[in-house]
Formats: sequence, C-alpha cells, structure tokens
Amino acid sequence: MATFVTIGYGDQDGYGRTADEVKLAAHAHDAELRQAGVVMGIAGDPVQVRNPEAAGVRTTLGPFLTSVLPVAGFSIIEADTIEEAVDMVSHSPCAVAHGVIEVWPLKH
Repeated sequence: MATFVTIGYGDQDGYGRTADEVKLAAHAHDAELRQAGVVMGIAGDPVQVRNPEAAGVRTTLGPFLTSVLPVAGFSIIEADTIEEAVDMVSHSPCAVAHGVIEVWPLKH
C-alpha cells in the first residue's frame, strides 16, 4: 500500500454554486473516508519556516505558494495505486464544488 498526500483547493463562490444534494453527498463521502482511517483536515493559517545554513530560524506568516483558489484542506490517504487514491478523493467537496484536489504520492 502506498501513501498519498492530497491538497484540496476551493472557495466559497464555487461551493455556493454547487447543488445542495451534491454538497451533502460530498460531505458524507468525506465522513466515510474518515471512518475508514483517512486523516483529513481543513487548512489553517500557514507559517513559512527557514533556517539557512542552520544559522537561525526565521518565520514568515502566510503561504509560500500562491494559487487561483485558496488551499481548503489536506488528507493522508493509503491506497494501492494513484488511480485508487484519485477515485477516493474524486467525490470530495473540493472536487465536486468547482475546486481541485491534487494527489501527491509520497516516496519512501
């Protein structure tokens, strides 16, 4: 089994124009994933950490990366293949509410 990190991007505008029954089904799907052991959470405010040459830690509030849509949340998924991981997240709120979910394989 492989491990995947997912990053969901979405905004209130896309969420708001999605049919209520689609949103309800998406949230129910995420609840099933959590029950199955997927670690999932809503993104909070990030802090950038730098320690060049291990000479002293510097922090900056806010994201390093920028995107058209804000980061909405993250999850850690165990799946046999990337295709299976994609299928697992394809019914989540960011995927169905005019956002996007990235699936990143973690290499050990």
